[in-house]
Amino acid sequence: MNATGTEQVVLEERRRWWRRRWVMWTGMAFLGVAIAGALLVAWGLRQIQPMLRKKVVETLSARFNSPVELDRLSLSMTKGIIVSGGGLRILYLAGPTKPDARPNAPPMLSVDNFEFGTGWRELMKPTTRLVTVKVNGLRVNIPPKGNRVDLDNPKRRGQSALGIVVDRIECTDAKVTLETNKPGKKPLEFAISSLVLTDVGAKKPLNYTAVLVNPKPVGNVRSTGHFGPWQDDNPRDTPLDGDYEFTQADLSSIHGIEGILASKGRFAGTLGEIAAEGVADVPAFRLDVSEHALPLHTEFRAVVDGMSGDTRLEWVKARVGRSELTATGSVTRAVGMPGHTTEMRVVMERGRIEDMLTLAMKASPALMRGALATKTHLVIPPGPVSVSRKMRLEGTFAIHDALLNNEKMQQQLNAMSERARGNPKLANAQDAETVSSSLSGTFSQADAVMQIPQLDYQMPGAEVTMVGQIELVGSKYEFHGKVRTAATASQMTTGWKSLLLIPFDGLLKKNGAGVELPIQMSGVGSAYDLRLDFPHNTGISAGTTSAPK
Repeated sequence: MNATGTEQVVLEERRRWWRRRWVMWTGMAFLGVAIAGALLVAWGLRQIQPMLRKKVVETLSARFNSPVELDRLSLSMTKGIIVSGGGLRILYLAGPTKPDARPNAPPMLSVDNFEFGTGWRELMKPTTRLVTVKVNGLRVNIPPKGNRVDLDNPKRRGQSALGIVVDRIECTDAKVTLETNKPGKKPLEFAISSLVLTDVGAKKPLNYTAVLVNPKPVGNVRSTGHFGPWQDDNPRDTPLDGDYEFTQADLSSIHGIEGILASKGRFAGTLGEIAAEGVADVPAFRLDVSEHALPLHTEFRAVVDGMSGDTRLEWVKARVGRSELTATGSVTRAVGMPGHTTEMRVVMERGRIEDMLTLAMKASPALMRGALATKTHLVIPPGPVSVSRKMRLEGTFAIHDALLNNEKMQQQLNAMSERARGNPKLANAQDAETVSSSLSGTFSQADAVMQIPQLDYQMPGAEVTMVGQIELVGSKYEFHGKVRTAATASQMTTGWKSLLLIPFDGLLKKNGAGVELPIQMSGVGSAYDLRLDFPHNTGISAGTTSAPK
């Protein structure tokens, strides 16, 4: 190799060495810049973090005129600027609590965790606009009006511009507690599994979409509507409206009834008084004392006291099977124990006795069919006992055009009617006239036993007055009374039997009746036993029980 070639090789190696050095120095420079940038970002985050924390606290404090506490707040650069925090507490939403009324009162609003994303520009603006804030573990506690100190502070009406504005708030695991100062009553709690608030503004209604957890019957209530603006001085006056849908609610969580409920409707008003209208359907509604189910359709209008949970039923229209009824009443929270007391005045003008017997007794088919009219006072107290056992009834009833579903029993009734009218020959014929009956009386029910202290039974040619009871569990019944016929004893028979009874007609006549005799009827389900009652028993062993008026 000549000298020129050697020099070229040396020069090439030097160039390669400088290139390697340049790459290394450039990389080190970039690394230094990156480290410096990271340190600068970290420094910037440390500087911004207290500034942002101060902005959050001042914004909420100005909005609610309340002390605000925030345990932690941090920023990260994983995806833009992510702000997370927790331990947020706002002491007052509706004025401070009187110290003597609730010592060591909890904050009216608290948040376990929250998170939102933003950008550098938004952070540096006087008013930071946030698109979405995610909140977990929201708790709202509102004390009774009498336990709060009224604040007449003009500054609450003319607050300065807020430091943070939020477009959307997404909440999970939220709970609202409305406390009460009524002795024996527990606070009213609403569990909310998810809540989305949009168009969030200080003094304008916001839109919401919520899923509430209904304890009994168990299920989720989905609702959309408007809420606010929040009334600081009296939260009861805060407007609220929306539409709701409650589906696939299992009624078996209420001891004593079964069925799957679906309901939808609309409500409007304030937290203090909410008027609601809706419909509810249970395709197969059943009581535990029966093995039979009927479709139940209900339309209603109710007014709910949002601070106590008590409900006034202004009107209810229901259809059970083919029976229609109307009702008014109330559902109030019990004092001293969990649960509610339901009290209703029920009027049924177009009902069917077979529907009521189908729901109340296991006999199949129902013992009787016919038109039913009734007026009933219904009370269902709270407690773990099944609905069929704890509900108390008291009222009057009338049944028209009644026919027995048991063919043999109806034929015997037809024959009895022919004899009572003095047509014994027709009573023995296969084509005896089918007769319908009418019944009326009073009743009361408690502990799943229906007492009937007065039963008037009429059919062509005969009148029956009885007293008795029906045990709903087991479908067992027993009645005692007397029967009065239009025909005399001799007129109810034929041939030599009629001749033999003629001398006794005068003895058997009583109070204008051809014959008056004591009778008793007992049975289980569709089976019965009807016979003369000697010695005459005017009552039954069990005492009568009536529901409170």
